Amino acid sequence: MVEQIEHGHHVFRAYWKNSFLKQYEKFSRFLRNELCSNNLRDFGLKKGLAHLDAVRQRFQTITDRFAACQAQWLNVHVDFPLLQRLALPVTIGSVRHPGIKIHDTRVIRLMEVLLHGGTTVGGWTARQIQEAVLTTFRLSEKAYGLNQLRYDLRKLKGHGLMQRDGSRYAYHLTAKGVQVALLFLFFHKRLCGPLANSRFHHQPDAKHCPKSKLELAYHKADKAIQDVVDLLAAA
Repeated sequence: MVEQIEHGHHVFRAYWKNSFLKQYEKFSRFLRNELCSNNLRDFGLKKGLAHLDAVRQRFQTITDRFAACQAQWLNVHVDFPLLQRLALPVTIGSVRHPGIKIHDTRVIRLMEVLLHGGTTVGGWTARQIQEAVLTTFRLSEKAYGLNQLRYDLRKLKGHGLMQRDGSRYAYHLTAKGVQVALLFLFFHKRLCGPLANSRFHHQPDAKHCPKSKLELAYHKADKAIQDVVDLLAAA
């Protein structure tokens, strides 16, 4: 959520329970992050000056995590070897977790919701994540039930993409998880989306010589995507 205050500074707020993390410009020179809370118990903290240091340390960890996630949002690079590794199943102890496919719509929706700034503040419970997915994509609970969500969360956790927030039953993406979620969304929104809505509604002729730079770029992108699909299919 972006707002604007009287002094003209742009404000971004990420809400979580009784708290929000505010980001704004100061004197057009500094970018500040401030975490505000009306209920410290949400973070397992106590009020009073005697507990000020614990509050400061906990809040500093949260703002650092938020800033790190934002840095990743602005620095997304395609990593095809990573996509190949994720497509393979992994075994943790006696539990085998299936691979994560880049064309899995359900996982893409989940990752987009988990990139919400509020999850970096204190993590979201499975129920909160489900409600966010259903609301964001206008789905019925029958279309994406809680058991399906928990299955997806276990799979993400098995691949090291998600972790619990401390000892609470709340979750947020790991650093690797943020990287993967951004990569998946980048791939779908910046590559698959434009290609799907372009004038190329058929398989391009390999012998065709495009006349424009734009058309040539789309042909190259189509070939690269097909290479990824073939690699994932062979995995």
